[in-house]
Amino acid sequence: MVSESSIKNILNKTEISLVLDTYDDIFSDFDPRPYNERALSEDFLTAAKRAARGRREEGMDLHLLIPKAVRNTAHEELIKQRLREYFKKHYRLLRKEYAGYRRHAMMLVLAGVIIGIVDAVVLSTINQAGILADLVGIILTPASWYSVWTGFDHLVVRPREDAAEEAFYRKLRETQISFTPY
Repeated sequence: MVSESSIKNILNKTEISLVLDTYDDIFSDFDPRPYNERALSEDFLTAAKRAARGRREEGMDLHLLIPKAVRNTAHEELIKQRLREYFKKHYRLLRKEYAGYRRHAMMLVLAGVIIGIVDAVVLSTINQAGILADLVGIILTPASWYSVWTGFDHLVVRPREDAAEEAFYRKLRETQISFTPY
């Protein structure tokens, strides 16, 4: 009989299983370097992203199914290490990129607000209708609106668009990786 704690453990586990023909399916065909340095295949990453979509993060396992005839445990240890490094590195890079992107977006909003204030101050001090007042309004008002709305777009819309990629790397950076023969 299965205990309640082992049932909870099984339910808490999230598994991703990918079938490989050879170890080379994980890596780029154009990269001749050894497994511990080789670039990962876009096809492998796409398949892993699809498989990870909608899965919980905690307790995730990545099972790579490999034919018994080509199995090599020495290669597997190098590949596991390479995958772990890759997922951790890309998660850190994404977080750093997003932080810079958020700073840039906030600077756009701030610049838009400052331009809007300058526009209001200049227009109120000119006090006269004329070409100079019209020119200042024509240039500064749209610049202010553009900066503010572009900044807000970058703060609100872009993070939602990139959330799936960040979630993928966050999930797989701590995942347990195993090779299973078939």
